[in-house]
Amino acid sequence: MNIDLNLLKAFTAVAQLQNFRAAADRLDVTRSAVSQSIRRLEDSLGVLLVQRSTRNVRLTEAGEQLHLQTAGALSALAGALDNAALKGPPQGLLKVAVTSIAERFLDGPLIASFVQAYPLVTLDITVTDEEFDIIGRGFDAGVRLGEVIEQDMIAIPVTGDQREVAVATPAYLAEHGIPQHPRELTDHRCIGWRRTPEVAPWRWEFCENGQAFDVAVAPQITTNDMLLMVRTALAGGGITFGIEDTFRHWLDRGELVTVLDSYLPPFPGFFLYYPNRHNLAPKLRALVDHVRQFRGP
Repeated sequence: MNIDLNLLKAFTAVAQLQNFRAAADRLDVTRSAVSQSIRRLEDSLGVLLVQRSTRNVRLTEAGEQLHLQTAGALSALAGALDNAALKGPPQGLLKVAVTSIAERFLDGPLIASFVQAYPLVTLDITVTDEEFDIIGRGFDAGVRLGEVIEQDMIAIPVTGDQREVAVATPAYLAEHGIPQHPRELTDHRCIGWRRTPEVAPWRWEFCENGQAFDVAVAPQITTNDMLLMVRTALAGGGITFGIEDTFRHWLDRGELVTVLDSYLPPFPGFFLYYPNRHNLAPKLRALVDHVRQFRGP
């Protein structure tokens, strides 16, 4: 049997308040509309539910049974609909896939301040350099360089423009010389990166006179761990390559220095991306707003 839930809603209000006018006020409808709803429900069920008089409203035995059996279910349904409508403060599990080189997102303050501001949100971050469909993998959002984000995604800047750098210790360069052109890197001990053992090491990308080119440096040391690359370079192991933010701490301290800067122009930085700007879940909207505020102007 198909029953309009609005009829049950009107019946529950009458049953609880024992008054048609009070029920009408609760539902923000006319008294006549409540009366008609009760009549339609009774007609659908083929049984009298409410005894009416000029002064009193009383449930029949059938009405009492219906109220007893439906009140809890309607309350649970209302709660479920509220949850589906995502009312209230941001809450729930928020899954984000983040590339390992998104230093500004991963370095701590952005994440810590977000969970402090939204204590009901559980943030689950997977750090991965694998490229995949975040929707298909069950993620709410991702963080990647802008140039590799699909065109149909909504993208919010996490950083400004970024730059790749080639770095080494002053001691290494004093011993082995400073390369003047990217192609001279093939004469140096290089520390390279690759996403997985099944793929070739990442080719180092440069630009000369507006033309992009890359260099296969044939690294003597290859890893998928950026921290190992940094440590090895700091130990004088050679020249390594990556996003400038990754090396910022050691560059500021003079423990690492950059080379070939004129061949490494800036490019669009990191973005938080997600599939749809309409009806965002409050937990994701909260992260989007937080990223905007955290980044500043």
